[in-house]
Amino acid sequence: MNVRVLIVDDHPLFRDGLRGLLETADDIEVVGEAASGDEAVGLARHFEPEVILMDLNLPGLHGIEATRQITQDHPRINVLVITMFEDDESVFSALRAGARGYLLKGASHGETLRAIRAVANGEAIFGPSVAARVMKYFAAPPGRQQLSFPELTDREREILEFIAHGSTNETIAEALVLSLKTVRNHVSNICGKLQVADRAQAVIRAREAGLS
Repeated sequence: MNVRVLIVDDHPLFRDGLRGLLETADDIEVVGEAASGDEAVGLARHFEPEVILMDLNLPGLHGIEATRQITQDHPRINVLVITMFEDDESVFSALRAGARGYLLKGASHGETLRAIRAVANGEAIFGPSVAARVMKYFAAPPGRQQLSFPELTDREREILEFIAHGSTNETIAEALVLSLKTVRNHVSNICGKLQVADRAQAVIRAREAGLS
């Protein structure tokens, strides 16, 4: 039985290249293509493929949030991230969202095909540099692995720590070299994920978790 694949990327040339590669494999069938996170969620519901090849930097719904929605609504769908980003925040946020694998764009054709087949079989698969990051994380002392609020991205957790110490948005923006609008968006996302009404309640949650 063929592995049914949905390609999600906002660059038509990259989608064309992936489709061309997958069409050379007798056991893989491309069932559709999406150019945004919202479109990916809709096509995942429509096609219910075995594997979704998911870029992260997408217009509209971000690839990580699209991954989270898809894996929550369709546990049998396996998401393989294929992206240019290899920073810790992107890698671990994708894994927390439910991705089964993580490859960098530029992976060899053979590596990409092997990863798709492995993820379709329920395995976890990572490109070499990403695997090194994962191994480094699990090699860290146990205390460092018990992260508070696993639903938050690394950046959101970092900003929550600032909030817990009483920092203003302006102070956070200056310390992290971010725009004030970006910090405000992060604070809004933090409140939403922690299911609190405002910043004050977020501080309480943070301090209860020992972040103050």
